[in-house]
Amino acid sequence: MEAAPIILILAALCAVPVGAYLFWRYVWFFRNPQRRIPQGESIVSPADGTVVYVEKLEPGRDVICVKRGTEITVKDIVRDNVDLPKLLIGVFMSPFDVHYNRAPLAATVEEIRHHPPKMRNRNMRSMHLRTALNMRPFYRNSMHLVQNERTVSRMSGVFKDHPITFYVVQIAGGHVRGIDTFFSPGSRVGKGETFGMIRIGSQVDLILPLLPDMNVRIGPGDKTRAGETIFVD
Repeated sequence: MEAAPIILILAALCAVPVGAYLFWRYVWFFRNPQRRIPQGESIVSPADGTVVYVEKLEPGRDVICVKRGTEITVKDIVRDNVDLPKLLIGVFMSPFDVHYNRAPLAATVEEIRHHPPKMRNRNMRSMHLRTALNMRPFYRNSMHLVQNERTVSRMSGVFKDHPITFYVVQIAGGHVRGIDTFFSPGSRVGKGETFGMIRIGSQVDLILPLLPDMNVRIGPGDKTRAGETIFVD
């Protein structure tokens, strides 16, 4: 066989995966499908992905053990003092999930804080593997929870006649190209409305005040759709 046909065949074989990657990276990754926002009193997921923890944390018990000798508190995630009983829900977003984030509740944006990484962003390889293989706890060895760049949005709204202040934390992955927020302090955002995105692999945490009449509808391993999946009602 002559060299030219071989080169053409090899070029065609290379073009398929390269084309697939470019399509995923610059077209499919930026999809933002419409969602059916649940009506009524409920708090919905801020992100597409897999629930990696659901923790009801009383004061004095605000620790998740990531690995032996390394424990993290809600303060480590939020980078703020959160002293009242709280509900912590983490959603891991693989590179194949929709990466636009949505407001869990109609609210006013009170504050947006960006925190650079501590030293450097750590990769999320452990959480990728553990969620893919359903290995519990999903957060084991996930040092990105402590170390990585993040944007913390503090919002206030009303849930079942209770005024509440809650946090949405967008945590960058090891190779993230940016964390975007589309609102500014003082803005109103509707329940299920797109408020930001994270580029490539990442995680979004929701920290709510823990109220007696909250019914938690999800658990670790559940798949979520931003703006649709009910977390709490």
